[in-house]
Amino acid sequence: MGTISLPPPVQFFASIIFNDSSILSEVEEELAGLIGPIEEKTDVMPFLESNYYAPEMGTGLNRYFVRFSPLLQRERLADIKAATNDIEQAHAVEGRRSVNIDPGYVALEHMVLGTTKGFAHRIYQGRGIFADLTLLYGNGTYYGLPWTYPDYAGRALIGLLNGWREKYKRMLRCQKA
Repeated sequence: MGTISLPPPVQFFASIIFNDSSILSEVEEELAGLIGPIEEKTDVMPFLESNYYAPEMGTGLNRYFVRFSPLLQRERLADIKAATNDIEQAHAVEGRRSVNIDPGYVALEHMVLGTTKGFAHRIYQGRGIFADLTLLYGNGTYYGLPWTYPDYAGRALIGLLNGWREKYKRMLRCQKA
């Protein structure tokens, strides 16, 4: 029989895809109130990986990522994803989203995204939310799986997430000291 113990807390982040930059400071304030202070933001870049959001959000979309502090327990993912859906709806115009927020977390062993869509590799977390095992960590880097979205399996995002993993490791060490 194994001994029950809690896994270490994780580092939450969010991907923010948008078509109206005027709402971003308000969205960031809402996210910080939900998850914690924003520790880091990437540069804004064109979102070219997919046309999935175009019918609802239009074309010419942009994206950036934010990383939060402090570290939180991973079971918060369902509540955070449900709340980010509420934030998206609050900023919708005529029923169409202006922003898409995909929260996830970095752990030492993997990277997980929150989603409302179930699939074979997605584990139900409650509240209509699934945990998508997006990347695994091994041989010194995160790597994609057969179902990983191409952008998350790409060199640029893997590099960003590897860097965030190193910062997360340092935060874990500080917590133990």
